[in-house]
Amino acid sequence: MEATGYAVTARGLGKRYGRSWALRGFDLDVPVGSVCGLLGPNGAGKTTAVRVLATLLRADEGTAVVAGHDVAASGDGVRRGIGLVGQNAAVDEVLSGRQNLEMFGRLYHLGARRAATRADELLERFRLADTGGKPVSAYSGGMRRRLDLAASMVLSPPVLFLDEPTAGLDPRGRGEVWSAVRELVADGTTVLLTTQYLEEADQLADRISVVDSGRVVAEGTPEELKSRLGGDRIDVVLRDAAALDASAALIERVVGERPGTEADTRRISVGVGDRVAALTGVARALEAERIAVEDIALRRPTLDEVFLHLTGDRAEETR
Repeated sequence: MEATGYAVTARGLGKRYGRSWALRGFDLDVPVGSVCGLLGPNGAGKTTAVRVLATLLRADEGTAVVAGHDVAASGDGVRRGIGLVGQNAAVDEVLSGRQNLEMFGRLYHLGARRAATRADELLERFRLADTGGKPVSAYSGGMRRRLDLAASMVLSPPVLFLDEPTAGLDPRGRGEVWSAVRELVADGTTVLLTTQYLEEADQLADRISVVDSGRVVAEGTPEELKSRLGGDRIDVVLRDAAALDASAALIERVVGERPGTEADTRRISVGVGDRVAALTGVARALEAERIAVEDIALRRPTLDEVFLHLTGDRAEETR
């Protein structure tokens, strides 16, 4: 792993279910000590890729090396070098947080004393020491996911796979998980993260690989990918739908880009470069023309906008 500088590499990975390819021509490089986000909607092939790289599925074609071990020839070596946090919590709700971690330690063949010591270390590290004696059924969603992360780190693996780790969590829970992941990366852990959320990838990933129809179709830093849509966007919601066309033409003259319109929501949306100047100019122009506005706001591109911009209308079914 250190010789190549990459914790995860994949070349031409393919996985087929019947006649359908969930992965086909999947290539990936994840540098040691970085966070790589696999970004894409449900069915793009993200989870299948993680399962192949984690040796839970066998690829039908291609090669991959994880933590210095070939996934096909040295599955045991891969499994010793990775942690995996899936979409569903793997902890027992009846047991306490500490009992869960001690159980995982024993499953990893740690002695009873070492398993107990390691459980205490992980509870402290993931800020669960005060609740370690409580049953997991009393934990919040964010606390459960942090306990999941702790369980994956019992043996301190150098590579961690996170498959949509914050799906279903509220903003507080997502923030707790993000903080825990950042701490792991600061200590040198390499993370491969799958997510549907651009915000999550933006918060955590050094680089993003956009997955569509089982292969990587674009990659870059979060800012590089968002810049393909013109950076930020301005959304304007009008009070009167009858003013939609005239307002869109006015906004186009101000920002130099043709906006999109939604008649049913009376919304106009346009990509902008200089966010502050564009927002000020649009607001002033609308006010000068006495066009009534219900809302005007700056926002970052959404996942749908980034993904559709990069992939077009391809809709090949994948898993």
